[in-house]
Amino acid sequence: MSPIVIIAQKEIRDNLRNRWVLAATVLMFTLALALGFMGSAPTGSVKVDPLTVTVVSLSSLSIFLIPLIAMLMAYDALIGEIERGTMALLLSYPLSRWHILVGKFLGHIIMLTLATVVGYGAAGLILQYNFGGLYLAAWKPFFLLIAASILLGAAFLSMGYLISAKVKERGTAAGLAIGVWLFFVVIFDMALLGILVADTKQKITAKILENILLLNPTDIYRLLNLTGFENTAMYSGMAGVSGQIGLSKTALLAAQLGWIAIPFALAAWLFARRPI
Repeated sequence: MSPIVIIAQKEIRDNLRNRWVLAATVLMFTLALALGFMGSAPTGSVKVDPLTVTVVSLSSLSIFLIPLIAMLMAYDALIGEIERGTMALLLSYPLSRWHILVGKFLGHIIMLTLATVVGYGAAGLILQYNFGGLYLAAWKPFFLLIAASILLGAAFLSMGYLISAKVKERGTAAGLAIGVWLFFVVIFDMALLGILVADTKQKITAKILENILLLNPTDIYRLLNLTGFENTAMYSGMAGVSGQIGLSKTALLAAQLGWIAIPFALAAWLFARRPI
């Protein structure tokens, strides 16, 4: 069996033992279901499918929730093992450091995917059944939401691994993880909004704004979900924005994959050179 698979299996067992997956799944399921039912009143008057309401609502809420879950999973993935002395034990076996890094990351991705698919998917099925059947057109943006949520989580997992590979203490990693989460989830957009308000001469063009939005994985996530399909764009009020933004789904997906690959590559580079 591949060393990567063995490490991934160990990570999965550890997360199942710690009830991480169960807690994340229940939280995602509860929030998705609650948002769907709370949005059922407006759907009756404007004829919007409950899944569309849920996608629009979750696109805002998941920006806070999924990155936080990912950071909490990843911030001590390496430094925690180093402090406990188990990393030195792992390296005494015929394993290379990249085996450990990739195996751990794969295990965390599987756990995050499981929580997202089961939590959001089960809520979506209940909502569709409760409101009159399954409609494929309504499921397309919901499937995109689930896929985009997994990619968003993977991006923050990569950043968590980068932090874990860089710092010397677990407490420092925790502080940095929360700081990074706050920056991308709250501070970045607040600062951007302030700059746009102050830009009375309109020097920031639509093209510049597009490039700025690509600097934040949460903004990429929001654009993917709220402008990806006509029904979600109309209900979220982003129809005009989707017409002005020149970024295609392919470009947004490529940018999000870059947010996964670049921090992970830096984490691998730092971990390979770190004395254990």
